[in-house]
Amino acid sequence: MSVVGSVCEDLHILGLSLRVSGSSLARRPLRYWVAAHGFGAVWLVNYLQPTGGHISTEPRINDRIRVPEVRLVGPAGEQVGIVRIEDALRLAREAELDLVEVAPMARPPVAKLMDYGKFKYENAQKARESRRNQTNTVIKEMKLRPKIDSHDYETKKGHVVRFLKAGDKVKITIMFRGREQSRPELGYNLLKRLASDVDEFGFVESAPKQDGRNMLMVLGPLKKKTEARAEIKAERDRRAAERLADAQAERTEQADRRAQAAAQPATKKRRGPADNLDPDIDLS
Repeated sequence: MSVVGSVCEDLHILGLSLRVSGSSLARRPLRYWVAAHGFGAVWLVNYLQPTGGHISTEPRINDRIRVPEVRLVGPAGEQVGIVRIEDALRLAREAELDLVEVAPMARPPVAKLMDYGKFKYENAQKARESRRNQTNTVIKEMKLRPKIDSHDYETKKGHVVRFLKAGDKVKITIMFRGREQSRPELGYNLLKRLASDVDEFGFVESAPKQDGRNMLMVLGPLKKKTEARAEIKAERDRRAAERLADAQAERTEQADRRAQAAAQPATKKRRGPADNLDPDIDLS
């Protein structure tokens, strides 16, 4: 090969160290080395430079398994033993399954016969279900004034109850303005009243405390978020079943009325003079 020929030291090209034979062109510039050895040197440099890319995390399957033998596991989990890779691929083709490398670091690697597409789908479903069941702590916030109106208080309390039923924490903030700051007992009494009104759905997780111009209190739900979601789903399903039953009963009632109307004999209406278009003709 013309590239590997006349240099014996470490030749540093673009930060890459190459070990070749010879000494005359050891530490010359790249353009001199390329002129001496041809543009094949550029191909060698590009070939030996590390290239980045996406590293696949999926297991190797079928012909991608490059080992002489594997420890084979059957579709039902039975141990087949150590077999040659050709025999394992043949068994996979005969069973119309995939040969999947499940333990590549073992000696020899462990491979299993399975339907890889179905395996990936089931894993995706399990991951989606686990994400759905994760409990994310959400803190809702409700702001009130010390001299809040009774109607506004009931509205705010309804929102707090709804948050607690959904399994979320609620931070209650009392905002003081002007001379209201000299009477913190107004905010304290309001927070105690709210905590007493919603004690059926939550408890005081953090007692009222002054924070600058505001007074804060945190309410925690009595039920976990997963339990609250399950109850909400059950209530939604119950309402949907009731609506479906009502619609079915209404359709049945309408069908009965149509059947009764069809069973009654049709009475022919006698036409009178008023129904005649020609007043000179008497139909009686």
